[in-house]
Amino acid sequence: MDKLLQQFLAIAEAGSISAATGALHVTQPTLTFNMRKLEENLGVPLFARSSRGMRLTPYGETLYENARLMQRLYDNTLTAIEDQRLRNERGISLGCGYSWWTLFIRDLVIDYQKEYPNAPIQVSLGNQLRCMDQLLSGDISLFIAHEIEGLSSGVGTDFIPLSQVHNAYFVRAEHPLLGRPCTLKEIEAYPAVTSSPPESRHQRFFDVSRRRQRVETVFDRVGFGFGSNSMAACIDYVCATDAVLRHTHLMGPAFTEHGLREVEQRETPRNVTMGVYVLAERRREERVADLLARVVEAGRAALPPLA
Repeated sequence: MDKLLQQFLAIAEAGSISAATGALHVTQPTLTFNMRKLEENLGVPLFARSSRGMRLTPYGETLYENARLMQRLYDNTLTAIEDQRLRNERGISLGCGYSWWTLFIRDLVIDYQKEYPNAPIQVSLGNQLRCMDQLLSGDISLFIAHEIEGLSSGVGTDFIPLSQVHNAYFVRAEHPLLGRPCTLKEIEAYPAVTSSPPESRHQRFFDVSRRRQRVETVFDRVGFGFGSNSMAACIDYVCATDAVLRHTHLMGPAFTEHGLREVEQRETPRNVTMGVYVLAERRREERVADLLARVVEAGRAALPPLA
């Protein structure tokens, strides 16, 4: 807001130039000169001066009312800009799969919203290769996923381990596989369902020796009967067919609520590591480092410990 108007408001509210000097940290001669200058610019007297102080003229009253409105608008503008700056500084963006959203990212996001109510939050739900695409494009700051086997070192990411998990198999209630230990061969005799269908455009993430093969992560299958990036669609399909959904064992309780049952495996499942991927070049940026610390703390509190 204009300096002369701010000084005018202070003098009008204090009742004299001498009383306003302390609040404005400006000398009395300077204020006197500035008010004379303001009156000359407007071409009207703003104050009626007397030995008892200064009172506003009708012109001064009009300027005072409008200057107060201008001051409020100016203050509101500064507040809006500051809120916008804080939103930009505190906003977060991350990616994860359905499992990690359910197990701990959802609670982390809600807690963050309570701490920073005006900060924008972006969560991209998808498989690890899709999240890797978004990480490299700058759309997200980090993502939570299983460790990607065969990932090229040229991708330029750091991986921070959080836990070890294994594959489980989920089917509809009353499925023929239930009620007894089953071999992997028996399980694979049924159509497979995947929530991480491979996409050929992601082949560039792998070492040259892997690019000749179909893109496949540790939780994908080469062949499947139904694939969708939507977990809800996968669950619906499994509930209506004899298909088998392969997913992390930690989702057993959540899938039970949706009507699925876990198949008992005869062989001991192989553990795989899951954790956080972040660009090495951005890992120590203040906002990225803060988000990474929050994710690591929440993940290690909610997930089984590393072996």
